[in-house]
Amino acid sequence: MPDQRPDETGPVGRRPVSRPAVPPSRPRTGPGSPPPRPVQHETTEIDLSAGFPPVRHETAQLDLSGGLPGGLPIPPRRPRQGRRLGIDVGSVRVGVALSDPGGILASPLETVQRARDESDLDRIAALVVEHEVTEVIVGEPRHLSGASGASAREARAYSRALAGRIGSVPVHLVDERLSTVTAASSLRANGLDSRQQRPIIDQAAAVVILQAYLDAQRERA
Repeated sequence: MPDQRPDETGPVGRRPVSRPAVPPSRPRTGPGSPPPRPVQHETTEIDLSAGFPPVRHETAQLDLSGGLPGGLPIPPRRPRQGRRLGIDVGSVRVGVALSDPGGILASPLETVQRARDESDLDRIAALVVEHEVTEVIVGEPRHLSGASGASAREARAYSRALAGRIGSVPVHLVDERLSTVTAASSLRANGLDSRQQRPIIDQAAAVVILQAYLDAQRERA
């Protein structure tokens, strides 16, 4: 039998074959094995005996009147999504109109009788909830000169009272000069005389108010 060397796997005189290195043994982690050594992390002691240091919140006001930084234009404001409610406030009746969810077209909805117990306000607030209205538009009747009179003051008071009943839904006052005249002309053009107009004239005026608002919003977008 040829001679063997302990560091070789073949007979003497043949090309030695190196043995692979033996990897270091891993520490045992089974039962009875010593616990691993804890890793030490350096820490810094903070003195909080006087409380936390003051936190400062600083804000800066940006002037975007000339566009965004770098000459980028300010994107146009998108019209608010959701149904809108238009209201024509009268001393006896309140006309109500409703828009589609996209805020494109106003349609007559209901005529509510004014009541001393303000149940008419409760009814309109219920319509806001029922139709998931996102904005309420109240017509503010003004004189042709633009001056405000008793009717405009009444509309403002009515809008404040309604706003107190519908929470976070915004209420907007818009100029409604000649809305009733426009509504009457439209109904007359559709073959309705003054007697036939009476039950729906308030709703038609509310449609005029709301449609004018929707059109103006789209033009600004």
